[in-house]
Formats: sequence, C-alpha cells, structure tokens
Amino acid sequence: MAAVHSETLLLVLGLSVLCLAAANELKFDEALLIVNNYLPEPITLLYVSDYCYQCLLQPLLTVPSANNSQAINHTAIISTHFTVSMQVVKGGGNAVPLCSWKQLYGEHGHYIVSVHSSFKTQDKEAGQCDYIVSRAPSNCYLPLLVAFVCLLCIWGLYYFAIYIFRLGCTQKFTQVFKRKTSCGSDAAVNLEQKNAKVSKHRRLLSLDTFRGFSLTLMVFVNYGGGGYWFFQHAPWNGLTVADLVMPWFVFIIGTSLALAFSSMLKRGVHRYQLLRKLTWRTCILMAIGVFFLNYGPADGPLSWRWARIPGVLQRLGFTYLILSLMHTCFSKRELVESHQWSAAVRDIVAYWPEWIIIAALETVSLCLTFLLPVPGCPTGYLGPGGIGDYGQYPNCTGGAAGYIDKWLLGADHIFHHPTCKELYKTTQPFDPEGILGTINSVVTAFFGLQAGKIILCYRKSPHKILKRFLLWSILLGIISAILTKCARDGGFIPINKNLWSLSFVSTLSCFSFLLLGLLFYVIDVRHWWGGQPFIYPGMNSIFVYVGHSLLATYFPFNWEVKNWTSHAEFLAQDVLGTSIWVFISFLLYKQKFFLKI
Repeated sequence: MAAVHSETLLLVLGLSVLCLAAANELKFDEALLIVNNYLPEPITLLYVSDYCYQCLLQPLLTVPSANNSQAINHTAIISTHFTVSMQVVKGGGNAVPLCSWKQLYGEHGHYIVSVHSSFKTQDKEAGQCDYIVSRAPSNCYLPLLVAFVCLLCIWGLYYFAIYIFRLGCTQKFTQVFKRKTSCGSDAAVNLEQKNAKVSKHRRLLSLDTFRGFSLTLMVFVNYGGGGYWFFQHAPWNGLTVADLVMPWFVFIIGTSLALAFSSMLKRGVHRYQLLRKLTWRTCILMAIGVFFLNYGPADGPLSWRWARIPGVLQRLGFTYLILSLMHTCFSKRELVESHQWSAAVRDIVAYWPEWIIIAALETVSLCLTFLLPVPGCPTGYLGPGGIGDYGQYPNCTGGAAGYIDKWLLGADHIFHHPTCKELYKTTQPFDPEGILGTINSVVTAFFGLQAGKIILCYRKSPHKILKRFLLWSILLGIISAILTKCARDGGFIPINKNLWSLSFVSTLSCFSFLLLGLLFYVIDVRHWWGGQPFIYPGMNSIFVYVGHSLLATYFPFNWEVKNWTSHAEFLAQDVLGTSIWVFISFLLYKQKFFLKI
C-alpha cells in the first residue's frame, strides 16, 4: 500500500505541468479532474448531479488500460454548481462499480483520482480509488462580496449626502424664519394644510418600492447575474433567486389593481371605461411582448415558422386581463364598517364571487394537470423527462402543460431551450410561460389582489393590515409545506417555476405577503426609509423592463468579456448595467416622467 501511495505522489508531481496548463483553460465554476488508471483494462467514469432527481448515470470519460504497470491518465472538466455523484466501472459502464463517491467540487480546484487493484481473495479482484486534492479551489464568492460592499458604501454615501444637504437647508431655513417672523405663522399653516393633503392622497410607497426591488432584481438576473448559478432559474424543481422576481411582479399587479380600481371608482369612473382601459393595456403588453421582446437582431428576419408566441409580457398581460375583468364586475367603491359576524373577514366575504371564480380556475388547472391523458406519458406526470425518472419518460417534459402548449400552439412556437435541457438532457421544447401555468399566474395575482383589499379595508388600522399579512403568509406557508412535504423533490406537488405549480404559487405568495408587510411597516407606518433607490424603477416599471430587454446586447450594458476565469468581470458588467437603469429611472423621476399604458 505504501508503494502505491508513493507511485501516486510521484504521478502528482509528474502531472504538475499538465495541471498548470489546464488551469489556464479553466473558466469560472469549473474544476479539473484527473483520473489515473493502474488497471490492466479500461475503466469508465460515470457521473450524475445530485440536483438531477432520479437521473441515470452518464459517462464522463473512458481511460484506457495501464501500459506495463504505468498509469494512463485522462482529464475532465467538472461543473462546480452542484454536488456530483461518481462511479468507476470496468469496461463500458454496465459492470459493478469499483468505487464511488460524492463531491462538491470547488472552482479552479484540481482533483486526482487513482484507480488500482486490490485483492480481497485469491479468485476475486476488487478496485480501490485514492483521492487527492492537488490544488485547493479558489473562493468564487469573493467578487460577490466585493460588489456588495461597494454598493453598500455607495448607498451609505448617498444617504450621508442627503443628510448633509438637509442639515444645511434646515440651518438656512432657521435663519430666514427668524428674519421673517411676521409671515412665518401663515407659512406654517399653509405647509400643514399641504402636508395634510399629501398624507390624505399619499401613494403606497412600500408597493412602489416592492415593485422596484423586484424589477431591479429581474434586470440583474436577466443580464446574467454575474454567472452565479443561484441567479439563474432552477433546472426543474426548487427555487433560486431568479425564480422569485416574476411571481413577485405578478403579485404586485394584483395589489396595484385593487388600489387603482378603488381610486377610479371613487372618482366616478364608469365600469365601461375601466373595461376599455384594461383591454387597451392588455393589447399593448401582449404586442410589445410578441413583436419586440421575443426577438432581437441576432434572430434575423422574423418568420412565422419559428415565432415564439408565449412570453413574459404576454403572461403578465393575460393575467392582468382575467383579473381585471373579474374585479371590474365585483369591485366595491367602499367597504362600510359592520358589526355583523362577517366583519372580521369582510375583505373575503364581500368578494365571495371572485373566490368562487378563482377556485373554479384552480380546479380546472389541477384536473388538466393530473387527469389529462398525455400520449406516451403517465397521467399526472410533473417531471422534466430526459434522463430524469431513470429515463423512463424521455419525451414527457412538463407532462400535461407541455402537451397542451404543443397541441394548441405547435412545437415550433414555444420555447426550445428550457432550463432543464442541459441537466436532464431533454430534447423536447417546453415554454415556462405556457398556457396551463398562466392559470396559476392568475391565482398568484389574486393573492396580490387580496393584499390590496386588506389595505383598503383596514387602511385606518395599519397594525391590522400587518396582522392579516402575517396570517396569510403563515396559512400559505403551511399549504406549501403540505404540498411539498418540505422537500425539493418527491412531494405531492413540488415547487416548480417552469410549471408554475400550486406549491410555487403558495410559497411565493407567502414570501410576497411577508416582504410587502415588512416594507409597509418600515416605509408607510414608521417612515424609517423612503424606498430609495428601488422606488425610482418601481414608478417607471414598464419603461425599465422594455428598455433593458431591447438594449441588453448593446454597450454599456454588454461588452466582450476578456477574463472568463472569474465571475468578477461578468458581475461588474451586470451590476453596472442594472445600476444604469436605476440611475435612468432616478433621472426620469426627477423630471416627473412616468411611462404608463
């Protein structure tokens, strides 16, 4: 055994030049694996990511047999995103594993596996694997930490400058006030009346801030998120940061709808005018999504043969249409205080027809998902297909949701690069903004509408609003825990952004109630924060979203990256692009320019 280890160490020294050359070729989120074969027969290295649920092992590389007891080595580049399970087998891959292990590889780390024989008995040979880390991995999160500290310093300097400016203005005002005491009382009265008027008609700044925070995060992840995997969408089941932003935006649509409709009805706007306005807005959103955001200059001339029909703005537009049509029919100008048994739940009881409609829509969604027969697939299938589920259903990506999209829209008119394509080796198109998922998008917006109703019903008692937000978040959290069995995979209905599953709706609505409640308390109740800088893009959301999508490939939002070995330049590019849009929205805010549809 000592001789074997000595040979291994000598081989490590002999491979130093190879490792140095390979290190120059490694990009971010990559590690180098070197496999040495001492056996007199070839070996195959099989792998599977632990994030890939019930997936088949895939061949990574094959190493030829040793040459006169001298090891033959091959190298492979490994992703460092998720933990990887590996097996070494003799020959082509169907034999009993010689050894197996799990490892979360680190960025730019060098790992050496030496496979040699060990004799358990006289007639049966077994394999043994020695594992050595020849080069320690680098810290891939250091650029993220530096970017966070820099943004925090900029934010602190901004508020420090505001404090100094206000301090100077206060001293100047005090001097002027002492000189002109005669008109001071009148000015104070006028100022008090103005403030009273502002507070009476004051916008819900926490909602604008929530919208702006969601939009800023959306711009950042759409630009690439610095190349970090958790700023990308989850391959299938589970949640990442990128999966949070769109449902938050949908939730905000519902809340804004409740507040806007209440205000317009109080001003005497007729319901037919509301219908005309919501129809126009829906058409504009869908037209922008279909004709501008689904394509770019790199796509070439638009052709109906491959034109994608679904999209983000299309889903937002259709969600807004359904919800606004429903609320136009059943919205109330004012909810009168009542001492009846239903007073404690008047925000629900007063809108009971809407609850029946939403329950019916969700019932239709669940029935289609779990009862619709899909050719070649099990009924109720929720998996990604490909190598998932041990490769039994390779062409069943998305189950009923994918089948409905291909049946109604055609396979050429939906998304051909779903997030599961790389990890699960899928071949079928699947659209994350498909038809069936749009029903649950309406449900998400309805929970946002419920938040708006709570604000309208209890606007004189902010603490009642906060208590109800907390109760809703607890209730939805319990529903999520039951549906998912508190696991990423294997629950009754896993959290899945691609399918926009019911557990995804309940989980993200839970987060939305909590976040909106926190912002409401900090900004609108305690006035500790004005929502800057997120409030600026929040008040020009359609301008920022369309603008960042159309100009994503142009400088200074994008340039040719020179250093692919680190996240640093990618992160700098994406942070700069996002910051530019926040600054543009700040300038528009100062000019009182707000693009509305």
